[in-house]
Amino acid sequence: MKKKINVGFWEAIARIVLKNRIVILGFILAITVFLALQWKNLGMTYTEANLLPKKHVVNQQYEGFLNKFGEEGNLIVIGFKDQAFFTPKAFAAWNELMTGLKSSKEVELVVSLNDLKKLEKNETEERFELVPLIDQKQTVNLAYLQKIKNELFNNLPFYEGLLFNKQSGSIRSAIYLNKKIVNTAARKTFIIENLVPKIEKFEKTTGIDLRVSGMPYIRTINAENMKGEIGLFIGAALFITSLIFFLFFRSFRATFISICILLFGVMWSFGTLGLFHYKITILTAIIPPLIIVIGITNCIFLINKYQQEIKIHHNQAKALQRVISKIGVSTLMTNLTTAAGFATFMITGNDLLFEFGLVTSINVISVYLLTLAVVPIFYSFMPLPKEKHLYHLSKTYISTLLDWVENIVKYKRKTIYIIYAMLLVFSVIGVSQMKVSGSLIGEMPKSASFFKDIVFFEKEFNGVMPLEIMINTKRKKGVMKLSTMKKMDELQKTISEIPELSKPISIVNLVKYSKQAYYNGNPEYYELPTSQEQAFILSYAKNATKNSKENLMKSYVDSTGQYARITTFMKDIGTKEMAKVESKLHQKIDEIFPKDRYEVVLTGKALVFQKGTSYLIDNLIESLIFAILLIAGLMTYLFRSGKMVLASVITNILPLCITSGLMGYFGIPLKPSTILVFSIAFGISVDNAIQFMAKYRLDLLQNKGKVKKSVFSALRETGISTFYTSVVLILGFATFTLSSFSGTIALGGLISCTLLFAMFANLLVLPALVLTFEKKRAKKEDLIEDLN
Repeated sequence: MKKKINVGFWEAIARIVLKNRIVILGFILAITVFLALQWKNLGMTYTEANLLPKKHVVNQQYEGFLNKFGEEGNLIVIGFKDQAFFTPKAFAAWNELMTGLKSSKEVELVVSLNDLKKLEKNETEERFELVPLIDQKQTVNLAYLQKIKNELFNNLPFYEGLLFNKQSGSIRSAIYLNKKIVNTAARKTFIIENLVPKIEKFEKTTGIDLRVSGMPYIRTINAENMKGEIGLFIGAALFITSLIFFLFFRSFRATFISICILLFGVMWSFGTLGLFHYKITILTAIIPPLIIVIGITNCIFLINKYQQEIKIHHNQAKALQRVISKIGVSTLMTNLTTAAGFATFMITGNDLLFEFGLVTSINVISVYLLTLAVVPIFYSFMPLPKEKHLYHLSKTYISTLLDWVENIVKYKRKTIYIIYAMLLVFSVIGVSQMKVSGSLIGEMPKSASFFKDIVFFEKEFNGVMPLEIMINTKRKKGVMKLSTMKKMDELQKTISEIPELSKPISIVNLVKYSKQAYYNGNPEYYELPTSQEQAFILSYAKNATKNSKENLMKSYVDSTGQYARITTFMKDIGTKEMAKVESKLHQKIDEIFPKDRYEVVLTGKALVFQKGTSYLIDNLIESLIFAILLIAGLMTYLFRSGKMVLASVITNILPLCITSGLMGYFGIPLKPSTILVFSIAFGISVDNAIQFMAKYRLDLLQNKGKVKKSVFSALRETGISTFYTSVVLILGFATFTLSSFSGTIALGGLISCTLLFAMFANLLVLPALVLTFEKKRAKKEDLIEDLN
């Protein structure tokens, strides 16, 4: 009875589609126009990916820091290592560059050599004064500039690590952007239209190669690179999938229909992003090409079935009806499993992955419905396919491949299982060698010029990624107590000894500089004042930069004097190394800051991202398990057989294991981009298993329960589609390797690798397992045949 209802339902769908062709096409056009109007809401993201849920304790600590001190990722650094700088021509060009940037409304503060200030003691007014280090009138004198160079490197330890590296001679300037524009489009406008042209002008004038970095700059240039790759991905995916499709089917009309469907799918995916007001991120940018690669498989299944039916009976109406009624349910299940693979990202608690999972799963189902309607409708307006269009169904290489597969499954199942076991052992050994890695810049293109600049600043200044320590003294003006200063200084000494971290900056630096200034600029006195010196030196320091825009330290103590921050920068290190650094810092913090008197929080973008990576990996492993269980549940509903579901799951887990093993052997770490591979690949690779199992179940009914006959007839019919779709998917995902982003390259390459193994697993392992699980029934069939 259930079967009749099921068949009747899909036959009814077929009648509705074929009788209302114009209405359906009009409805599709209306949806397309509506979604196209949502494109106006699209825009690039201006913030880093936050991989943690909003309520996670690490995020809450970071938000608490931002509430006290504002946006911390507002620093852009411009540096160089060139002896030609201290010459009149180069210095004049540098002065012009820095003065121009300083006058920009987007810039809050510039700390640069050309207008550097130094503290001097005014004994008459008992205060410190900021006076220019350089007399601009004398900068045309080479000897004077050399004198300034000597004073900078030998007499101003306050600026060491911030503006210069004493050992290597490299110099940099610090440009602090207005915190209000750091996460807005104004940041991009400033960097692209103001900063970059000024830097290029300086380089052309002087011949000095400038290095530019800092999170605002990196994020902007990275976003521009990402924006440029969207068109590349779409174009490459559309070209490759269409070309392979045409080479298989040798039909311009079939290729044209497929391209139309894919283009509409791309338009719908962009429209969905706009409808939800989601920004384009490194993940959502790959949704349109993903829809192209996944959508083409629907076209292959439906068009291949249509041509098979035409070849059998040459009745177009019957063929179109069977395309929907016979393939509709199996392609629905394949698309549901694919969508489920993406939808599992929604349970991670991460906004970025939620958006990716939601939009992709919606569009996977949308492009399925689009294909199910458009393919039969378009073909209904066209003449029957010619013999040349059906030739591929009986191509020699396909027949040879299927003959080989059938022979292996019939006579060498033990060999299949031995190879399966060996590959599993191989994979387990590789998995044991896998590493976890995550960094703010680890996913960025290594070939980009800004990445080379990051390497420069890592070498010369120990990194550009901010790491913050917020100290709550639990009482007003507690920061300025000498005991607190000494504790902060001790912690800063520990930070300076960690090679992965840069020289720290805090109010302690200014207090040390105040003592040096009090003793007439003698660098030997660059240290914290004693308890006897504290009163009169700090009274001088209070007015040193009062009400001055140039107060570099004003962001390092809050208005109440209760909270202080220590800022350092870190190199691009992996999660394991970061954990060691964090452990050292926490150990020192616990040692010198009593918990009953101080509350110390380690935070900053770099740490948040590292924690997010670990959180994401833990949760995506859970989501993968959930995806496997969800897909198994869907298959159980479809096939009502635990053995058949088990066979499908076993078959498609192996490719995931092999890919994991290869990652271990080749040193590809688990990180946000590579962990996505497994849920995506499993959701897609299981599609071929569903197609085979659906056909096997149907043939089992038609063949009166004969297992062997049903297995091999199902293998014959679905084998062609499995081969076609696998090749298209493998090459389609391979287009992601054209990216300059290492994460996207890894995503495309690893999914292609997984699907390659999945193709052979579904062609060999799955039918072999079905025959093994149904061994008793198969033996009875053999006995009956022998008796007959």
